[in-house]
Amino acid sequence: MKILVLTGAGISAESGIPTFRGDDGLWEGHAIEEVATPQGFARNPSLVHKFYNARRARLQESDIQPNAAHLALAEFEQQHNDDILLVTQNIDNLHQRAGSRNVLPMHGELLKVRCTKTDEIFPWTDDLSTSTPHPKNPQWLGCLRPHVVWFGEIPIGLEQIADAAAEADLFLAIGTSAVVYPAAGIVTATRADCRRIEINLDDTPQSSIFDQTIRGKASIEVPKLLRSLSH
Repeated sequence: MKILVLTGAGISAESGIPTFRGDDGLWEGHAIEEVATPQGFARNPSLVHKFYNARRARLQESDIQPNAAHLALAEFEQQHNDDILLVTQNIDNLHQRAGSRNVLPMHGELLKVRCTKTDEIFPWTDDLSTSTPHPKNPQWLGCLRPHVVWFGEIPIGLEQIADAAAEADLFLAIGTSAVVYPAAGIVTATRADCRRIEINLDDTPQSSIFDQTIRGKASIEVPKLLRSLSH
């Protein structure tokens, strides 16, 4: 059985990571255009660095841990070998820390940085600033940016995701609002006989497309569902 899983902010919210994007279009009091677009970074890189430095530091605090949903998905993957692809819209590393291996972070990773000159990607746990030296070329200053897909940029791995959707026997959407594209379009890319299950606190614009919708916390409903699928 080929399985495709899509996770969104709802699964990490239970681990203490805010969903950031409010109904008013603000992220932690900032307009999304200021802190989550290439144009915002070009205008005010210091503000953008400050925003992501706070997120990066928070992610590494001891109380931020994978929850039961992350752990259940990792265990489920171990039972199904390589027949599962876990696509996440989240930029945290909680799936990886829980033990999931086949993870595709389509919106990038907070604990990585990318060079704007060479596109090289480096692991990163410290703060970034406009004067941070390049890891390999210290004379290059301020050429690193968060390895995060901003609005207006192309998400990572779209071809791999499309292939997985076309082959999936089972598609699980967990904690995702189904409003941000192209992630929101994955469900309609799954093949006609694919079983589609949505787990979310509330209805989403795509709930009617799913064969089964489950309402509740991911930390409770995901382990329950995966146990039922394993029997």
